[in-house]
Amino acid sequence: MPPHQSLPRRRRRAGGLAAVEFALWLPLLLLLVVALVDIARGVQANMILINLSREGANLASRGKLQLSENAQVIIGQVAASGSPLEMNERGMIYVTRIMGLASNGVTRSIVLEQYRWDDSVNNRGFRVSGYAPASKIWTCGSWAGAVAGTCVVPTGANAPAVALMSGALADGEVIYVVETFYKFNMVFAPFSLGSVSTSTIGPDLYSMTVF
Repeated sequence: MPPHQSLPRRRRRAGGLAAVEFALWLPLLLLLVVALVDIARGVQANMILINLSREGANLASRGKLQLSENAQVIIGQVAASGSPLEMNERGMIYVTRIMGLASNGVTRSIVLEQYRWDDSVNNRGFRVSGYAPASKIWTCGSWAGAVAGTCVVPTGANAPAVALMSGALADGEVIYVVETFYKFNMVFAPFSLGSVSTSTIGPDLYSMTVF
């Protein structure tokens, strides 16, 4: 057969091989695309959580608001601005008031108040799922305050000292710490294939802001 007559056949063969190769690689490419989208969702959720903690700390630190009376209002407002995150079902927020206390030339950071999002019914009447990871600042031993979500913090000599800002606060200086948690579930479980692997994000995303 003359060379010029076999050229179309070689082109068809090359095209067939390319189609087979594409079909073999397509599932892996789709998995990688979906994994990237999943990771992007996690990054977006984390950025929103950071903004929520900043907003909460700003509201809590305003002198016009009495924290003991407005903690749940502040938390509810912060959670409501967390869209598209499902904060009612997957979120938790803590507000902690800390003061520097000087004693024998050493300044400690002690907890004055701590509040968490009421895990039974929030201020908008929606049932909260019960997702309640412990605060990373200080773990309250009793949430039996008169107002739901209020910690009974020991006072006086029994006031709990925490590591946060220890030795960095002036005597009597007060700071407000807001922690935000979110239970983020990736759509696809992480996987690896040779040198190719996907990252794990979550399941507990966390952000803390000190104001």
